[in-house]
Amino acid sequence: MSNLMCVGVVVGAHGVRGAVRIKSFTVVPADLAAYGPVSDETGKLRYRLKLLGESKGVVLAGLEGVSDRNAAEALKGMKLWVERSALPPPDEEEFYYSDLVGLRAELADGTEVGRVKGVFDFGGGDVIEISGPEGGLMLPFTRAAVPLVDIAGGRLVVEPPEEIEGGDKPDAPTSAEEDGGVDAE
Repeated sequence: MSNLMCVGVVVGAHGVRGAVRIKSFTVVPADLAAYGPVSDETGKLRYRLKLLGESKGVVLAGLEGVSDRNAAEALKGMKLWVERSALPPPDEEEFYYSDLVGLRAELADGTEVGRVKGVFDFGGGDVIEISGPEGGLMLPFTRAAVPLVDIAGGRLVVEPPEEIEGGDKPDAPTSAEEDGGVDAE
């Protein structure tokens, strides 16, 4: 388990004085500034955040030491990390997505499907990616598709929808069936 947690990503500059727009990954977006200084993934670049507000789904913030638009634009795409110890512990039946990476994914009968590679949000809801010997599998990260998450046991149970499992699909009608089964001779 890593001691750094990604809490957001810089998505662009805001204004001319070095402010940035940040997509926050925290439950309450404005809490991003409450966890102390943020850093890049290496920990070499560290910034104190000054929350300026929220706009159109992003947090607006000033970063200590960033004072013009060019410097702010240069940070676009940088993920922001904090020490895990700065974050509140998850409640019962809650977890951080990073805790899922590497867990064994199995069916309800115990058949191993693979390992969790990541959890993503592409805009239509969270998706969990599992890599296994049969290839990759992406499932909606819902209670129906992932009914059990057992961090302590190092596993989660998945129930892929029939469309993914390759369930029976009705055969496509033949041309004879489409025109009522009558030959046009």
